[in-house]
Amino acid sequence: MSASSDPSSDAVAPSQAVIEAIAAHEGVDVTDVEPPAYEPLYTVVNPEALDRLFQPAAGSTTARVVLEYEGYEITVFSDGRVDVSDRSVADGSIEFSLED
Repeated sequence: MSASSDPSSDAVAPSQAVIEAIAAHEGVDVTDVEPPAYEPLYTVVNPEALDRLFQPAAGSTTARVVLEYEGYEITVFSDGRVDVSDRSVADGSIEFSLED
């Protein structure tokens, strides 16, 4: 099963969008996605770096970051979408790609 979070007119920081997508996927309130029930996001990615990576920039470069968090494969896209998939990244790695 997978879920997707689409960007809204009110921009949400990618790190917050990940938390909101996990909450939506699990059917819990976003305030429930916190320790001790959930690992802090910073255990798998630096939230500030993730947010800076997707700051608006000149040009039409698109990017995506794929990481594993709480047993899910999380894909963060430069257009603000966040996909959550039950399928885990096999090696627990973080993947990053840029496209022109």
